Amino acid sequence: MFKKRAIALLITVFFIMAISVSLGISLKYVATGSKSMQSEQFALQTSMILEDVLKILRDSPDLARVNSQEGLAIFLAESSIIPFQSNGMRILIEIKSARAKINPNIFTDTTRLNIFKSFLIKKMVNTQYADILADAVGGIKEDMSYNTDIFTHKPSLFRDYITSDKHLEELNDSFMRSYEDESLKSIEMQELFYTSKESNSSIDLNYATAQVWEVLLGCDEERAQMLQLSGGTYSSVADLGLNSDENSSLSHFKTSFFEPHIEVNIAITEKNISSNLRFEYNIQSKKGSNFVYEI
Repeated sequence: MFKKRAIALLITVFFIMAISVSLGISLKYVATGSKSMQSEQFALQTSMILEDVLKILRDSPDLARVNSQEGLAIFLAESSIIPFQSNGMRILIEIKSARAKINPNIFTDTTRLNIFKSFLIKKMVNTQYADILADAVGGIKEDMSYNTDIFTHKPSLFRDYITSDKHLEELNDSFMRSYEDESLKSIEMQELFYTSKESNSSIDLNYATAQVWEVLLGCDEERAQMLQLSGGTYSSVADLGLNSDENSSLSHFKTSFFEPHIEVNIAITEKNISSNLRFEYNIQSKKGSNFVYEI
């Protein structure tokens, strides 16, 4: 056990060193011509940094050997935040599990939708919000048999799946305006939902947030927080100590104890310009996906 942990820690050290060296070289080349930096130049720098981070992830043989719940837990614990600064540019890389939250596109399933409605009732939120999400992922209905009038107010909204955080925010804003109800703000959306076209993915229970646990089990906040705090140590359902009702509720969701998918967030700042990059990386297939870029 000690040997495995030491190897995993060594992997994270080499990974962080590779990130620092590679970004330092890239910024050195760009800095020679960036005395009067414009947005276009900053966008170029951002693109180069993204390419470097992706290359490091793909070329790291040690990262490719992270093939267990324990190895992933140690990697994320040791390399969750990587700060870097060079030539006046500040870069902050954050790495975490990409399977810690619920993809709202799973609410095409009626049972899951009803479980989510129970969560909303506990939070004193109108269950019409769940119906709005169901409409947003249910596809086009020629007979207009939607659960809500969301598309009457927003006829141009995409109807096959929730495409992004901004799409979700638009749905949330529409709900609060239509029902004159701001109770939705009691839910930390950034802790609950992760938007991606891939709706068949599993939730990694080792990284599930407290709000996710509340939905999955129908439990209270205290119970959910305890389960979150013990995350990283689970290897089977038996480790969770669930009662029969919680087991039944959990069985309706696709879950796992090891999902080799990481979310990489890169925040870049230079003077008064900043950008944020986010993407998902599959450790096993060495592929990036779900890229989001804001400048």
